[in-house]
Amino acid sequence: MKHFGWKLWVGLLLISLSAVFYTIHYLIFRDPHHIFLYMLHHIAFIPLEVLFVTLIIERLLHEREKQAILKKLNMLIGSFYSEAGTALIRYFSGFTTDISHAGSDLVIKADWADRDFLNAKKAVMSSEPEIDARKGSLDELRVFLETKRSFLLSLLANPNMLEHDSFTDLLWAVFHLAEELSARKTLEGLPNTDYEHLSGDIKRVYKQLFSEWLAYMQHLKSDYPYLFSLAIRTNPMSPDASPVVR
Repeated sequence: MKHFGWKLWVGLLLISLSAVFYTIHYLIFRDPHHIFLYMLHHIAFIPLEVLFVTLIIERLLHEREKQAILKKLNMLIGSFYSEAGTALIRYFSGFTTDISHAGSDLVIKADWADRDFLNAKKAVMSSEPEIDARKGSLDELRVFLETKRSFLLSLLANPNMLEHDSFTDLLWAVFHLAEELSARKTLEGLPNTDYEHLSGDIKRVYKQLFSEWLAYMQHLKSDYPYLFSLAIRTNPMSPDASPVVR
């Protein structure tokens, strides 16, 4: 009730002012017919005002604001891949016994259309990569994630992340993997069941990492072709990756 107290008082004030002006109008012109005629006319126009203001204008403003937020989000996503994401892709390749399941789908070409990105994303999400936590260096991965802990926390704390559920899920998956690795005193000589558990955590991040990366690359191609050019030349999934323009 307290929350709506000031609004109630403002509403009563506006109604009182309207009553005062109508009374002044009547005292001057003595024409109640004219007063009620225009009052009914204004009341009849209220539903149209609601339609234009709340359903059309407000919707357009909301979409414009959403686009601005998404632009900021893509900047954050870009910083994630520059700071940690691309390196994680390389680390995870050491735990993958077979990268042929999605490797060809992730070698992005300069002439890719939206349909190509969509097909690549579907291929990644439907794939079942063979991840073995014993194959790569868990110690190196743990050290790397520990150095990026503050950066990951800053991304999770950003309120704009509320507008991007899938990327937030990726950050939580990465953060969970970092916590799992840091919680163990040693990463050598673990039971097979524990290695399988860690393999599952890596696999969860692995698939989401590529899915969000493809969406980000599609954004670069559409809005920042010069950044897209560098990104496809340094693609971590390309065997011939090189920043040198050939």
